Amino acid sequence: MSKTSAFLVLLASVSASKLPPSFSIPKSDAVDHVNALIGNGGDTPNGSGGMIPSTAPPFAMTRWVAQTHENYVSVTPYNYTASNIHGFQGTHQPAIWMGESAQVVVVPGIGDVKSKFEDRALKFSNATEVISPSYYSVDLDAGNGNKILAEQSATSRVGHLRFTFPQSEEGFVLLEATRPTVITSTPTNITYPLGSIAIDPTHREITGSNSERQDWIITPTPTAANASHFRGYFCARFDAPFAEWGIVQNGSTAAGTTAGDGSLLSGYARFAAGTRTVNVRVGVSFISVAQARRNLDNEISDGVSLEETARRTRAAWAEKLDRITLEGASEADKEVFYTAFFHSLQFPYEQDEDGHYYSAYDNQVHKGQSYTGYSIWDTFRAEWAWLILFAPERVPAMITSMLQDYQQSGWLPMWKNIVETNIMVGTHADSLVAEAVVKGVKGFDTDLAWEAAYKDGVVPPENDRNTTYSDREENVGYEVRAGLSSVYADNGWVADDVHSESASRTLDYAYDDYALYRLAGALGKPAEIVTMLYDRAMTAPFTLFNNATGFMEARNADGGWAGPDAGWTEGDKWAYTFDVVHDIPALARHRGGNVSFVSSLDAHFDGGHNDHSNEPSHHIPYLYALAGAASKTQERVREIAKANYNNTPVGLSGNEDCGQMSAWYLFSALGFYPVNPASGEYVVGSPFFDKVTVNLPSHPKPLTITAKGAPSAKYIRGLTIDDQTVGSPVIRHEQIAAGADVRFEMSEVPETWGGR
Repeated sequence: MSKTSAFLVLLASVSASKLPPSFSIPKSDAVDHVNALIGNGGDTPNGSGGMIPSTAPPFAMTRWVAQTHENYVSVTPYNYTASNIHGFQGTHQPAIWMGESAQVVVVPGIGDVKSKFEDRALKFSNATEVISPSYYSVDLDAGNGNKILAEQSATSRVGHLRFTFPQSEEGFVLLEATRPTVITSTPTNITYPLGSIAIDPTHREITGSNSERQDWIITPTPTAANASHFRGYFCARFDAPFAEWGIVQNGSTAAGTTAGDGSLLSGYARFAAGTRTVNVRVGVSFISVAQARRNLDNEISDGVSLEETARRTRAAWAEKLDRITLEGASEADKEVFYTAFFHSLQFPYEQDEDGHYYSAYDNQVHKGQSYTGYSIWDTFRAEWAWLILFAPERVPAMITSMLQDYQQSGWLPMWKNIVETNIMVGTHADSLVAEAVVKGVKGFDTDLAWEAAYKDGVVPPENDRNTTYSDREENVGYEVRAGLSSVYADNGWVADDVHSESASRTLDYAYDDYALYRLAGALGKPAEIVTMLYDRAMTAPFTLFNNATGFMEARNADGGWAGPDAGWTEGDKWAYTFDVVHDIPALARHRGGNVSFVSSLDAHFDGGHNDHSNEPSHHIPYLYALAGAASKTQERVREIAKANYNNTPVGLSGNEDCGQMSAWYLFSALGFYPVNPASGEYVVGSPFFDKVTVNLPSHPKPLTITAKGAPSAKYIRGLTIDDQTVGSPVIRHEQIAAGADVRFEMSEVPETWGGR
């Protein structure tokens, strides 16, 4: 039996049910059903989910995970197929496609101190792992029959590890400050970040720093010099006295040395024989070693047990996940649902510390809150809507953080990983701001938000007509709306012979203009601006529609067609021809009316063109309902959920993309999805469970979604909200945002509700 097959057999036993009683407090059925191995399988990013079984609270600045791999772009620090653990890593890698920043690794061992990744490997068995959002443990084979029990929990900025060493051995713990790092997806492209180590035996501390930020190579050039000042810092404090200490650099050990600088650098402490248990708490900071020490004292002060740390973190997850209870869900269903909920509340992650944050845009420490890890091209579709419902207390600060980025860099973020990285296309921060305003979110500067978002819509990037802006292009400025200088002034489309991904850009900019139109209307901006944005949003998409083929196609500057396969971003002509989410009626008319439009949707799905592993396909099954064929939406949503989500390590198709894959499932399970996020509306699909009870934050009235028989009956015969009949397959945000009684009447056969 292969390791993969064997693991799938063992999976049922590698679960929260093995949690020791002291780590199962408070009780939470939802947290107990989180299977953090979902989405960790496969050997490629688009086949694995790209997630890791990390321990940390929601939106944690640092997540802690057993290290089986040296992570870089397209490689995560943990994969369940591995046989060795090389340490325990505090990671800031937000998604598998992004690079690591300011990582730190804690390595236990006995015998000779080994710092190199390949030398410090300790064998383990998946069967000994205990995995939960708040606690992880594993038995490590230290050789000669010796075992080290490693246990881990964490708060947002502090990792808490406990190692139990063999009675007769002298255990050690090594802190890796700097390592070789891969700066692209090519493993041979290696650099050697610089750092520092300092050891204070009196206070039982090892502190350090490093300059690792793997995505520096794609930082927009205006901030490259400033971002080069970025550092990560740590302060590790032990509860056992040091019997020996030293520095290891490039494999050479200097016992008794208390400080070092440079690359390939680690520091260690050894403990006297008979020291069975060693706790180490590791505060992490983007500001300074002193701030890392303050983070440690603030979040896990001296004397706090691992059990208490885990209890606090488990309670933080329970406060969120217990807000939803499911009736009519199998055990497997619960694992898929609550793990998706768990995944959805990890990004963007906190970047502030004790009321301050470091900005790599201007190399300054500012007062306030900050977030990073914004995968906006992915998350504007449904993840942001999920956060507005379930983390409303965070959304104003998340928007304020983006506005701070604007003030310090000149632009709202597109894909921020410490700083902007110019990954993906479109300025969908415009959508995030607009959706929040449309849905009534308060607590941020709407004047500044309008200024920043409107700039996206009317100011092109520098050297716009001369820069291609290909995917991960190096040594270029801010990408923002590349092609904007010509798209509206000249043609109405982004020219494919000037800019990469031109057709996707054109369609994305049109949607972003719709978002700006909604924002302008909500904020009472002048009528001429509102009209201009509306006209652009509704006109631009159809400049790409080729009547001869019935598909969207890229166009060159002279108006000629660039070919059906040109100009797309992570999709093709099939997916993007359906990507006019803000004007589906016009799209249906261009494809011959509703009946013809539904036939084209059938051809898309039946022809195998729907690729749910990538986001441009996520809204497409819901379009049937907007064209009078709601029962077909109900069929397709169930098919997609079954094919792309399950409770195994390969239970996510594609990669998670900072919560978007999970947000699709979560909304779909409830029975509706935000096809056009900035509209403030949801399109009805097919609820998965008999009943879902949702206790929304800050609202005393629950949102109850009753759909008796839904697990086997996927069709809808009728819908009421608070006893009011709903005849069309659209739910407005205000109908459910403060709680409501939503009742579906389900059927085993297709019904005429919402259209045929």
